[in-house]
Amino acid sequence: MANATPVRVRFCPSPTGNPHVGLVRTALFNWAFARHHQGTLVFRIEDTDAARDSEESYNQLLDSMRWLGFDWDEGPEVGGPHAPYRQSQRMDLYKDVAEKLLAAGHAYHCYCTTEELDARRDAARKAGKPSGYDGTCRTLTDEQKAAYEAEGRSSIVRFRMPDETITFTDLVRGELTFTPENVPDYGIVRANGAPLYTLVNPVDDALMEITHVLRGEDLLSSTPRQIALYKALIELGFAKEIPAFGHLPYVMGEGNKKLSKRDPQASLNLYRERGFLPEGLLNYLALLGWSFSADQDIFSVAELVEKFDIADVNANPARFDLKKAEAINADHIRQLDIKSFIAACEPWLRAPHANWAPEDFDEAAWQAIAPHAQTRVTVLSDITANVDFLFRKEPVEDEASWTKAMKGDPAALLGTARAKLLDADWTSPESLKNAVLAAGEEHGLKLGKAQAPVRVAVTGRTVGLPLFESLEILGKERTVQRIDAALAKLAG
Repeated sequence: MANATPVRVRFCPSPTGNPHVGLVRTALFNWAFARHHQGTLVFRIEDTDAARDSEESYNQLLDSMRWLGFDWDEGPEVGGPHAPYRQSQRMDLYKDVAEKLLAAGHAYHCYCTTEELDARRDAARKAGKPSGYDGTCRTLTDEQKAAYEAEGRSSIVRFRMPDETITFTDLVRGELTFTPENVPDYGIVRANGAPLYTLVNPVDDALMEITHVLRGEDLLSSTPRQIALYKALIELGFAKEIPAFGHLPYVMGEGNKKLSKRDPQASLNLYRERGFLPEGLLNYLALLGWSFSADQDIFSVAELVEKFDIADVNANPARFDLKKAEAINADHIRQLDIKSFIAACEPWLRAPHANWAPEDFDEAAWQAIAPHAQTRVTVLSDITANVDFLFRKEPVEDEASWTKAMKGDPAALLGTARAKLLDADWTSPESLKNAVLAAGEEHGLKLGKAQAPVRVAVTGRTVGLPLFESLEILGKERTVQRIDAALAKLAG
C-alpha cells in the first residue's frame, strides 16, 4: 500500500447528466483530504463512453466545481505533468498497456459469446456456485483461437486474476479479504477495441501516481481486481505502488434506498437553483459519513480542511435529510456580513425570479429590509416572496392566506387599525406595533390575531418578515392604500 509519499488523490467523474450530491460528497472528501495533507488533487474526466458522455455535461461539471469553490492542481484548464486529463484523449496509451498485458500473459483473448456466458452463469447459479466467468478461454491454444476466428467470432480481452486470496486494509472499513472464487477474470477491452473502465481507471491512477483512492462503496467489489491489475502494472513498469483505498458510505434517500441520480433531491442543480450557499451545502454533505465533533454541526470549509481525516469516516450508510440541509444552510446565511448577503441575493431580485417590474425595484428599500430578511430566509430563493410586497404595485393575491387571516370581523379591525396607524410615528416600528396592538384591544384580540389581517392586506401573505419594520419601510401612504384596497374587497 501507499507509503509516506506526498498525497495525490483524484476526482474522476463521467460527464453524463447533471452532477448529483453523492458525486459532490466524493469530490468534497477527496478535496478536503488533499488540502488537509497539502497534497495534490487531480481532476480527471472519464469520458470514454461516447454514447452517454456529452460536452454539455463536461462544461456543467467544470462550472459546478467552480461554484462549489473546489480548486484542482492538475486537470482540465490547469494542465499538469500527466496531461491530457480527459480519457477520450488517452486511447493510444490504453491500447499500449493492453497489448503489453497480453504479451506478458496477464491478459488473454476471450471468444465466448453472450449466449454461452449466460448459459454457463445460469448453470453455475443453479448448482450453487459463483456465477462469474469460468475461465473457459484462459488456456486456448493457437489452433483453437484460429478456429474461433475462422467462425467469425470476435474476442474481448480479459485480465487473468491470480489464483490467490487478496487482502487489503480499507481506510474506512479496515481489513478486507477476497477469495479467488469470488473475483473471476474480467473484461478490460471490448470486442471493438474500446478500453473498459476496468482498465482505464486503474491505468490512469497508476500513471498519475495516485496514492489514495477515495470513492463510493458501490465500487468496493472492483478493488481486488484493481489490486491484481496494479501488481501487473508494477511488473510492467507502468506503476510504482498500489494506492491505499477508502470506500465512502452510501448516501441513502427515501425508503432506505441508495440515493440515485434519478431521485429529485439528488441533483446538485436543485440546490443551486434554490439558493443554497456553497458553504452551507458542503457543510451538510461533509456530515454524510463524517462528523466535525460531537457538539458542532456548523463549520466553515476552512475548518473542515483543518480537521478532515479519512480515518474518521463512518462505514455505515448516511441518510440525506433535506430539512437538516436547509437548517445548516440557513445558519450559513446568518453568518454572512450584510454586504455579502445583499450580493448573494441579487440573482433572486431580477428576472426570471422577480415578480415585479424591473423599474419598480427600490434599492433603498431593499437595503433597508435586507437585515430583517437575512434572519428569516432558509435558502436565498426565499428572498423573492419575502420582499416582493415592497416592489409590487399591489400585494400578491393569495386566496388561501386571505381566507385564513380574514376571520371574525376583519373590516372593523382593519378600519380601526387604519385610523391608529394614521396617527402613529412612522419612524418607529414600535409605534406601529402599538397602533395595531391598540386596534386589537378595542376588538378583544391579542396582537397575533390583530396583525394577521393587516399583514395579509399589506403583503398578501400570512407569514413573512417582521411586520412593523416592513410597514415602516413600505411607508405610510402605500400601507394605508393597501388597507383601503382590502376594505374595499371585504365590502365587495
